[in-house]
Amino acid sequence: MLRIAVQSKGRLYDETMSFLAESDIKLNLMKRTLLVQASNFPLEVLFLRDDDIPQTVASGVADIGIVGENEFMERDEDAEIVKRLGFSKCRLSLAVPKNVDYQGVQWFEGKKIATSYPVILKKFLAEKGVKADIHVITGSVEISPGIGLADAIFDIVSSGSTLVSNHLKEVEVVMQSEALLIGNRNISADKREVLEELLFRIDAVRAAEDKKYVLMNAPKDKLDEIIAVLPGIKSPTVMPLAEEGWCSVHTVLDQKRFWEIIGKLKDLGAQGILVIPIEKMIV
Repeated sequence: MLRIAVQSKGRLYDETMSFLAESDIKLNLMKRTLLVQASNFPLEVLFLRDDDIPQTVASGVADIGIVGENEFMERDEDAEIVKRLGFSKCRLSLAVPKNVDYQGVQWFEGKKIATSYPVILKKFLAEKGVKADIHVITGSVEISPGIGLADAIFDIVSSGSTLVSNHLKEVEVVMQSEALLIGNRNISADKREVLEELLFRIDAVRAAEDKKYVLMNAPKDKLDEIIAVLPGIKSPTVMPLAEEGWCSVHTVLDQKRFWEIIGKLKDLGAQGILVIPIEKMIV
């Protein structure tokens, strides 16, 4: 049985549960307990505070864990990054009151900075040759300058709306962060097999992200031109239709270029275009 540690609440919890569900890991979460076993996969989920996950995995209490990169770097535990998961993206940034005339990182010399991430901040300031007073707090870091507790803050930024509401502005992005799947360095061979199967499912879910399965009717005399504008995984599937001079074309399109390509297909005579969302894709 493979044990995975995940955050017990918050945005990362919600996105992790959704991610596991998309990977067909079925969990009975009617009652919140510390440890829940999947009903259809040899996996049990251990719910913890996010800052406890790196140590729990490094010590072997859990075999793997899903944690924010910011917490993993801050705790500096001896665990390995198994896979970057691509969700719960944010950044760790320095922010100052919006009326400050900020000219560069040297502004922080001698200033008091409030943060919940002193290890990352200390390393960044050392690299820049800046000496500042790091004030470690938990909770609402962003209110610190407003109540006179600090001159600036170093904290997680997602949309930036929290900074704006506290009359702060982001001036230095120190690191980007996303959800990581981390693992104990001494996982047994049988658990490694389960992990490989889980990674296979994760890859199938991620491969389908922002992808659409597209079917269309196309005139045969325009088929070469239509295929030329389709950036499919390989070549598209082409099947004849009962009506003479027409065929059916099936392919996969990336959401980023979807409307651009659909417009070109219509101009080339494609009709009856059907778009289907993709849950999983094995590549």
